[in-house]
Amino acid sequence: MKKFNVETLVGLFMIVGFLCLAYLAVKLGDVELLGTKEYKVNARFGNISGLKEGSEVEIAGVKVGKVSKIYLDNYQAVVELLVNPSIKIQDDSIASIRTQGIIGDKYIKISPGGSEEYIKPDGALTETESAVDIEELISKYIFEKQ
Repeated sequence: MKKFNVETLVGLFMIVGFLCLAYLAVKLGDVELLGTKEYKVNARFGNISGLKEGSEVEIAGVKVGKVSKIYLDNYQAVVELLVNPSIKIQDDSIASIRTQGIIGDKYIKISPGGSEEYIKPDGALTETESAVDIEELISKYIFEKQ
């Protein structure tokens, strides 16, 4: 009888351990099991150098969403953003790619516009500013000075 109790306790301990591991994997992996509440907005850029899926989307320095998907369409980068449902983005807002610090990660900064119209889910930001390519700027500066 004592052997049965020890084996049962070890089994229960293992099951609880696997459940905890699965919970951590879902939370740390930022996986949505039951769908997402956020709405999707697209933005087209000429250059997204260094931007990755999962990068933050900010308004006034506050995280309001994340980059969910990046793909190429007609030689332009299309970036899908998932934005908090409580945040409304004006249709004349500007999306620009910025760097956190000097050599930090890239993120998308949204500068709100003044319009009273808002972008609907699956809508698009039409005003965008591409990423600044530091290498290109340095090479222009070096070769123009000679």
